[in-house]
Amino acid sequence: MVSKQFDGPAAADLRRADSLAREIFSDVANKWALLIIEALGERTLRFSELRTQVQGISHKMLTQNLRMLERNGLVERRVYPTVPPRVEYTLTEAGRGLQATVDAMCDWTQRFLNHIESARTHFDNPDPL
Repeated sequence: MVSKQFDGPAAADLRRADSLAREIFSDVANKWALLIIEALGERTLRFSELRTQVQGISHKMLTQNLRMLERNGLVERRVYPTVPPRVEYTLTEAGRGLQATVDAMCDWTQRFLNHIESARTHFDNPDPL
């Protein structure tokens, strides 16, 4: 996979379709990546532990997202030379920085859950005129 190169301020502009920042944003702003980051938190987990923590994620999606997070320097993958090999995942410093944002999103969701649920109900069942 070829990615865009950082080339000054334009590369950091999320509004530009060709920016590196938008490519990174697109990678990490998906439900599975956010849930994986939340699950890792300050812990180191094995693949099977992560899969248990992130309910509903398939083996394939967990693998793809872990590779993407590792590629972007947010997750470190450590392989131990045992039989069978033991593989562990932990957040890097950059991943822990993003975790603060994910935690804030989780707090926001909990704070406004009732409001959102009410808005959805109203939207899905509008009052007749």
